[in-house]
Order: sequence, then structure tokens, then C-alpha cells
Amino acid sequence: MNVFRLAGDVSHLVAIIILLLKIWRSRSCAGISGKSQVLFAIVFTTRYLDLFTIFISPYNTIMKVVFLALSYATVYLIYVRFRNTFNSENDSFRLEFLLVPVIGLSFLENYAFTPLEILWTFSIFLESVAIMPQLFMITKTGEAESITTHYLFFLGLYRALYIANWVWRYHTEGFFDQIAVVSGVVQTIFYIDFFYLYVTKVLRGRGKMTLPMPV
Repeated sequence: MNVFRLAGDVSHLVAIIILLLKIWRSRSCAGISGKSQVLFAIVFTTRYLDLFTIFISPYNTIMKVVFLALSYATVYLIYVRFRNTFNSENDSFRLEFLLVPVIGLSFLENYAFTPLEILWTFSIFLESVAIMPQLFMITKTGEAESITTHYLFFLGLYRALYIANWVWRYHTEGFFDQIAVVSGVVQTIFYIDFFYLYVTKVLRGRGKMTLPMPV
């Protein structure tokens, strides 16, 4: 494992912990897209179906369990524990616009036409667009709390570091996973505009990130 992969995993973990702590401490899930969190839970579930059949390393197994547990804990807090604070009206992105093409693409583009491989491919494609309901929600409301933007920043950083990981592995191992790389690049593109707003507004101490209103 190289430093980019490790840093990417840590950034991913930090992002989820930030979100969980935000919900728990504020006793509110306002400004958080429950739909995005459900999609991430589906991503981890379909990706880690091999948890009990394939052993790679203790680190790999522990991270799989942690991500699964934290993703479902987040969904639980949003839809059960603090459901009265959940703003379903603003979390209105239509998931079928993501799920239908992702499912179709998973059957058409995969490394082996087997159930586990198709589900793994599905999880890769779905992860690349799972953040869209959250970004749509921010666009719809016109602003996001700083803690939510910190979560998004570390999530985007995780993807950027994984791109560096793939570049490193290609040059050192000759390894290239076309499905993962293309999906990762697509996901990172979604964060480019957000990164700009994060640096120019949130890091300069303006608290909430307010999106510019169209003229």
C-alpha cells in the first residue's frame, strides 16, 4: 500500500466521522442529504459482499467493517434517531436518474459477467454519482453549513488522493483499473467547483458557504 492510498482512506474515514459528529452533537441532520447517505450505504454493501469469502489483509477487512458500520449508522441517525430534523422537501433529487443508468452500465461494462463482479462494478459507478443529491440539495437551498462543507471537502480529497494512488500504481506496478479510474475521475470533477467555493469562502472564515445567485 502506498501513501496516497492510505491518505485517501484516512480522508474518507475523516469525512464520515465529521458528518456523524455533526449530526450527533447538533442533534440535527439539517442540510444533509439522506438520499446521498443511502446511496453510499448501498455502495459499501454491494462492494463488500466478499467480506466473509475473500481475505486480503487485516487492514482491508477492518476498513470494510468500519465503512459499512458508519454508513448504516449515518442512515439510522438521519431516518430514525433525528428524523424530525430531516428536511425531505429539499432532499428531492430523483434517485432513479442515477440508479437506472448505473444498473444498466454495470451489466454492459464489467470485467466478468458474474453476480459479485456486476455488483462490484455497480458500486464503483454508483459511488461516482452518489454525492449528487447532496450537491443538488446545497444548490437548491443556496448555502451549506461549514461543517457540512468540511465533510464534502474530505470526501473530495479522498477521491483526488485515489487518483494519485492509481497514477503511482500504474508507474510502479503497471496496474490500471479502467472502471475505477474513469469513475473516480468523474466523481472528482463533481467536486471541482465546490473546492473553489470551499477555499474562497469557508476557509476564509465566512461560516456558511453561500452559493452565488444567478443574475
